[in-house]
Amino acid sequence: MSFYVVIPARYASTRLPGKPLKLIAGKPMIQHTYERACQSGAAAVVVATDDIRIAEAVEAFGGRVCMTSAEHHSGTDRLQEVATTLVLPEDAIVVNVQGDEPLIPPSVIDQVAANLAAHPAASMATLCEPLSSLADFQNPNVVKVVADERGHALYFSRAPIPWPRDHFAQAAVDELPQGLPARRHIGLYAYRVALLNRFVRWPQAALERWEALEQLRVLAAGEAIHIELASAPVPGGVDTPEDLARIQTYLETEE
Repeated sequence: MSFYVVIPARYASTRLPGKPLKLIAGKPMIQHTYERACQSGAAAVVVATDDIRIAEAVEAFGGRVCMTSAEHHSGTDRLQEVATTLVLPEDAIVVNVQGDEPLIPPSVIDQVAANLAAHPAASMATLCEPLSSLADFQNPNVVKVVADERGHALYFSRAPIPWPRDHFAQAAVDELPQGLPARRHIGLYAYRVALLNRFVRWPQAALERWEALEQLRVLAAGEAIHIELASAPVPGGVDTPEDLARIQTYLETEE
């Protein structure tokens, strides 16, 4: 099985401007992510950016970069441009690894690509992990997912799903019920290039606008998304200065 990794990287960030270039253990964050992706079985790893500062940083550590339009509204649009630039065939698999995931395990990159290759009925694949915290279950920043018996996603939501009605009908509930199949979605995606080419032609779906979740455009179009529990823990990415400090401490200790 052959697949490609594309790492979309933007300089602008509301909470952490210049995020991909923030130093962690002496290296820019984008380099940590790139090196992790290179440890996967990908045929090629490419950083996709519209910012010359990021491009120069990637080239400085010997990485491969593809300059893309500054007009893209999403990372998926940027992926499609890279696939077109690289002249990838429609059946090629492209894995989207976020540039702010410096601790991503290479094994889960391989896993999501292999899952898509093994499920021809799906146009896309992603991962999840068990969710046991009541606070996370109720947190709209933690995206939840439910799937059918075939492992196809039924819905992604910022709301708590599936909702254990009888459990929460009780007074003073402070934990989730045993056995509830609550799953946190992990934002790692594998796409067939054919889906990317269709995706960029679709308008935003109503559910996507309400939930602010791009993957709902795929479900709204009737496409199947395969989902599976991640084979290894996936640490959270870097969204805030606090996240950056946490990962800096971790990696500096590891070094």
